Amino acid sequence: MHPVLFKIGPLTLTCFGLMAACGYLSAILFCYKTKDFRGITTDNIADLTFVSMLSGIIGARVFYVVQFWNQFEYNPTKIFRVDEGGLVFYGGFIFALIGIYIYCRKKKLSVLGVFDACAPCLALGHAFGRIGCFLNGCCYGEPCNLPWGVQFPEGSMPFKSYPFRKIHPVQLYESLFNLFLAFFLFHILKRKKSEGIVAGAYLISYGTARFLLEFIR
Repeated sequence: MHPVLFKIGPLTLTCFGLMAACGYLSAILFCYKTKDFRGITTDNIADLTFVSMLSGIIGARVFYVVQFWNQFEYNPTKIFRVDEGGLVFYGGFIFALIGIYIYCRKKKLSVLGVFDACAPCLALGHAFGRIGCFLNGCCYGEPCNLPWGVQFPEGSMPFKSYPFRKIHPVQLYESLFNLFLAFFLFHILKRKKSEGIVAGAYLISYGTARFLLEFIR
């Protein structure tokens, strides 16, 4: 666990913020590989990047704040400290989908085609994001006796829940799964012309994996 990378005066760079930025950058770069398979232009990618990033961050934060309101009830200014962590993936996913859908309708693009092209990129970006969760000490797992179990340091959220005990590094499990999923979906994207197959494969695959991981989280 290493939540803060460095601090210079009022400037603080957190590992979560850095990994989130790496996730967005990797997703954008990957989109330039996937776009050609569904007839999306470079200008579309630039627009979709902005729309999905803005709506995704807002949605992820809104869901987190609602779910853990006790953390912000007496200090509402912390609601805007996204750099400190505290994002709910499915909140960001839902809001990003809504933003992309509205954009596609406005530009008369195929919604399913755009979702197909974005699915591998989303999985790749999410892989980086979960590494950020691990370094931040959030979204942790339950106790385990496995050789790769992790004991988080005193003062961290996992330590407060399970002091001096090893727990499942579920953040890294999910990161590895998303990395595999990204390239699996890209493989399908290159070979399947029918729209919606890649997006459907993403929803089924990630939904199943997340359901299973919740048992040890």
